[in-house]
Amino acid sequence: MENEKKVESFVLVYNIAKRHNVGTLARSATAFGVSEMILVGRRDFNAFGSHGSTSHVRFRHFHSLADAKTFLKERNCDICGVEITENAVAVNEHPFKRSTAFLLGNEGSGLSAKECEICDFFVYIPQYGCGTASLNVTVAASIVLHQFGVWAGFSERAREGNKFIVAERPFKQAKKNYCMETSESVAEERRLKRESLSNGFFEDTGKEESPSNLLNTLFDD
Repeated sequence: MENEKKVESFVLVYNIAKRHNVGTLARSATAFGVSEMILVGRRDFNAFGSHGSTSHVRFRHFHSLADAKTFLKERNCDICGVEITENAVAVNEHPFKRSTAFLLGNEGSGLSAKECEICDFFVYIPQYGCGTASLNVTVAASIVLHQFGVWAGFSERAREGNKFIVAERPFKQAKKNYCMETSESVAEERRLKRESLSNGFFEDTGKEESPSNLLNTLFDD
């Protein structure tokens, strides 16, 4: 397929309960040619399990699923929910048409109704054994991203010995394990803080809260 440069894949990270899974997702993302990991809601992430892979994939942050959807649609990108739904297609049937962002559900509850609303279609991973009802979110992501890479015709990475060659680290986050800020996102976080203060959500101590502290309070379990 002659669409390697035209087609991209994205991973949409929202409502992941176990934060260390983000690091493992990043490792799979770099292995299978993902262009960006899109964080929705909380900006900081746990890089445990990434083995340095977070330096090889771009991170982008949005405050809401609606904002993330707008960004993706402006790039003619489909949103694919990885979930066993009534109309889901087996991922090995490759029901892809263009660049695709993959939205994976919460480890326990799966995709919420709000998440399903932004999806253009759904895929599921066929199972052949009887011992488990579902796969770990990071395992599911690896399978789906690999299948998309096969469909898209991504070039296989060169190997050396029994390993694939790792490139020099091209990306550096402004802060370790923290998605880089834009002026728009900072303004939005300050607006959220003002609204929360006016509603009595936080105690006004007179000290300026950092964006990461604000998001910690809003999104901590």
